[in-house]
Amino acid sequence: MKNSKILIIAVISLILIYLIGCKKEDPNYPDVNRLDKLPADISKRTPDNDPHPPILHSDEFESPIPLGDGINTSGAEDSPFILPDGNTLYFFFTPDVRKPANEQLFDSVTGVWVSHKINNVWQPAVRVWLQDPGKLALDGAVAIQADEMWFASAREGYTGMNMFIAKWIDGKWSNWTYCGNRLMKEIKIGEVHLHGNDLFFHSDREGGQGNYDIWMTTRNGNSWSDPINITAVNSPEMDGFPFISSDGNELWFCRTYMGTPAVFRSKKINNQWQEPELIVSQFAGEPTLDDAGNLYFVHHYFENNIMIEADIYVAYKKR
Repeated sequence: MKNSKILIIAVISLILIYLIGCKKEDPNYPDVNRLDKLPADISKRTPDNDPHPPILHSDEFESPIPLGDGINTSGAEDSPFILPDGNTLYFFFTPDVRKPANEQLFDSVTGVWVSHKINNVWQPAVRVWLQDPGKLALDGAVAIQADEMWFASAREGYTGMNMFIAKWIDGKWSNWTYCGNRLMKEIKIGEVHLHGNDLFFHSDREGGQGNYDIWMTTRNGNSWSDPINITAVNSPEMDGFPFISSDGNELWFCRTYMGTPAVFRSKKINNQWQEPELIVSQFAGEPTLDDAGNLYFVHHYFENNIMIEADIYVAYKKR
């Protein structure tokens, strides 16, 4: 009898150890459906009823069109990031742009989402969890290189918005860590794009030309160099949200043009960034490209000077 009790206790202990291990490996995140949180009084905007559609200024691309309903809703899809193969798109989502951040924090759906393209159709997006269950965070502004994700987050234990780094391990993003005071407090990075060991970012730090400028710092082990202002692309206007093509020869960014955000591109020739050229204007921002050269960006719908919603658009590269 005594041996039986010992055996039962041992078995129970093993089960508990297993369950604890499973919980640690597979946290109990809520099963969320972002469509359930869309406000009833906001109808889906389309190019047909858009008073300020994006305007294309380049003959290299087809006319911009919104992506499918696997991604776009009557809520706000923003801050896109496409992987190089063009089949995986990360973006920020919130169901109602009218709600303040302190309310978005508790709606369980505001944050980072991802959609995969299968047979040329974008599948329904799923939530990307970048915080432990039960802890509060507002995450967005994703940039990915290989198995490393950089993202912005307002979360417990930190003041304001900061940048964090996550790693792709066993098919999911995990091991998120604060990027460090060197970047956040000394260099004062904003949203970023990583190309090799070079981190491009926007910042209103001293020494710029005005508003946000685009800067670059280089990683050497665990240290970061003093930032360099990319003077060739900056202006007294807002110059921000940088994206570098995979070959490193194109710098895409957002600048205010005629009162609204617009997408610009600078090409690198003989190792020098050239004068930026306007590509898409009128409430177009945060460019990201796949390796086929297709341009993805966010378009905000404004009516009577009020933002209604936002969608992810694509301008396909002409073949």
